[in-house]
Amino acid sequence: MGVVSRWRRAGIIAAVLIMVLAAGAVAGAEHRLGGGAHYWKTVNKINLAKVDESGISWLVSYQLAPGSLVKLEADLEVFPKRFAGTEHPVYGPTALVLVGRTIYGGLGIGTYYYDGELADNPFYLLRAGVDFELLPTLYLDINANYRWEDWQGLGEAVKDIDTDTITLGAAVRFAF
Repeated sequence: MGVVSRWRRAGIIAAVLIMVLAAGAVAGAEHRLGGGAHYWKTVNKINLAKVDESGISWLVSYQLAPGSLVKLEADLEVFPKRFAGTEHPVYGPTALVLVGRTIYGGLGIGTYYYDGELADNPFYLLRAGVDFELLPTLYLDINANYRWEDWQGLGEAVKDIDTDTITLGAAVRFAF
């Protein structure tokens, strides 16, 4: 994949994140900032010693709720080394559009950043979850995600591996 395609993909992701932040100017929009974790597991078995098939990743999350039923979310997920056979941590920026209040669903797109390079292809995800209001400014989000992904571009160990991933996640966010 050429440099132009990578920059185009990075530009699309940056444009989505800018739209999320620009939408914050909407009067009455609620902002939520927090963090959490995902337990991830590959759908297909991987028979390589250098590649973990499951693990924990950490994330920083920002949500914008411009209306009562729609939320826009931008996450930065950090995967430990050995994710997809890598030798260093992998970063996964993701943008999502979520619909619903307490029970919600949504779609998202993201990519992986490793060793100074973006992954060859973005990943797409489908999310279902519950978002509990614990206090007027404190929310607990528990979700399940299915990611259609391709780990190419994350290192030589996974050059020919094509597996999707299922994640279970939890995040705590503070509203402001």
